[in-house]
Amino acid sequence: MLALVMYDISDNKSRTRLHKQLKEFGLNTQKSVFECEVAWDTLEKLIEIGEGCLDPETDSFRIYRVCERCRRKVAVSGQGIKLVGLDYMVI
Repeated sequence: MLALVMYDISDNKSRTRLHKQLKEFGLNTQKSVFECEVAWDTLEKLIEIGEGCLDPETDSFRIYRVCERCRRKVAVSGQGIKLVGLDYMVI
């Protein structure tokens, strides 16, 4: 499934750590937005990683699951990269 992962973290060290970890799961399409092609168990891992890097008083971490029908309606303008579905998953 496609998951949009976005964050707003004030601490530089925590933000950098989260960014580096998310690079292992998907494509960094905006400064604090990743598009990840993941399975359900990986989605749970992403939630754990995000929650471990934020201060719940000042920061936010969000994951939006995108269904296949909605995915086909994604529009990208400018220099954006559109993530396409893969026929395989790298483990």
